[in-house]
Amino acid sequence: MLRNQQWSKVKKRLDSFKCDSLKERLQFTVTYYRRAHDQLGRAFITVDKKEVINMCTITSEAALNRRTYEIKREKHIPYTDWSQESVIWDEAHEWVLDEGIFAQYDFFDAVEEYFLLPIEESLKSNNMLFKIFALVDRRVGKRALEKMKQSILCEKEIVQFFYTLRCKAEGIRLHG
Repeated sequence: MLRNQQWSKVKKRLDSFKCDSLKERLQFTVTYYRRAHDQLGRAFITVDKKEVINMCTITSEAALNRRTYEIKREKHIPYTDWSQESVIWDEAHEWVLDEGIFAQYDFFDAVEEYFLLPIEESLKSNNMLFKIFALVDRRVGKRALEKMKQSILCEKEIVQFFYTLRCKAEGIRLHG
């Protein structure tokens, strides 16, 4: 599991996949909060030293708790009824991920799985982090990016941001 490996080793491997045109502009960073009860923190991606995606465990956990409460309320399940907790948590977690709210552990899980997936699967995945990693991956060429011009319009804004970033860095015209 990547969370147990040194971040520097994971980062080095992740950076090795970055395309040349973004190597110096895009950074993956992980911060741990030692005083936090679980010592987790956040992961974030910066472009040109500006944070573009923040994967904070505290923010994600708060959203998960809110969504879990909403699901219980919608389904008329007493808040103290723990019998369906794992099913409800899974549903809430899927919703939170779909909203683009990630925890640090979601980042690590995505990186771990990304390392194992063929690049084509990452590009087609419903997981936004897989798509983001793939869009900045050196294994994705200009032809593959060109083919995505129409389908990318159906993606979440953050995925479109990384697509546009990569296309501009590669000199690919986005319109016309």
